[in-house]
Amino acid sequence: MHTVAELIGFLVYVLQLFIYVIVIQAILSWLVAFNVVNTQNRFVWSVLNGLERFLNPFLRPIRNLLPDMGGIDLSPLVLVLGIILTQSLLQGLAMDLIA
Repeated sequence: MHTVAELIGFLVYVLQLFIYVIVIQAILSWLVAFNVVNTQNRFVWSVLNGLERFLNPFLRPIRNLLPDMGGIDLSPLVLVLGIILTQSLLQGLAMDLIA
């Protein structure tokens, strides 16, 4: 039973790393939008492009459900909230398995 709880703990950890990736992508996109960093820099472009390619399959369905907000993309926020909810449910399941 403890191995399942440890596996759930590892999954919660991976989900936390996924949240960090979402936050990094959002901050980097803001920096590009406010012209703080330039996408003409090859490294910045490749990092931004890689993050967008990685996150688009997760964000696209949420973007299709949300109404048009006039240039404001709330899909990363919705995804982070969903991940936090999933983490809470998994941690509760792990606590039930241990007890």
